[in-house]
Amino acid sequence: MSVKKLVAMGLLTAIGTLAGVFSIPVAGALIFPVQHAINVLAAVLLGPGPAVLVAFAVALLRNLLGTGTVLAFPGGMIGAFVAGYAFRLFKRDYAAAVGEVLGTGFLGALAAVPLARLVLGSEAIAFALVIPFATSSLAGAVLGLVVLKGVAVAVPKQLGEEGK
Repeated sequence: MSVKKLVAMGLLTAIGTLAGVFSIPVAGALIFPVQHAINVLAAVLLGPGPAVLVAFAVALLRNLLGTGTVLAFPGGMIGAFVAGYAFRLFKRDYAAAVGEVLGTGFLGALAAVPLARLVLGSEAIAFALVIPFATSSLAGAVLGLVVLKGVAVAVPKQLGEEGK
């Protein structure tokens, strides 16, 4: 892994951790649109593997600092993977954004049901998380696309791809 990728991963993790104060409490979960924007950025700039590592690191640090919940793990990591894989398949920024919404908003929310059942004590409430997860991931994915348009001017290629 290149130094550029490691630095980018560190910066995205730091931004995600520090921005954790901007999460919104909904039904026992803390929705966090900034994480979804970071997932889209990491997916496009770094690829699916590093994007998952960034999502994991942000979720871990936010939980350790008390600004996140365990529901951040499945949602963020699945969203980051699907976003990265969608970008790899279609080579379009919007594919990463759609992948983030599908990955976090639907697959991640459903994967969080067993955890939510333990944390919230009700399966019905756990399934109700799909709507806030999808809304948060849609807002964050749009934010990520906006940021990518600005980054495209400064970083025209994926990090670590210069020599290929």
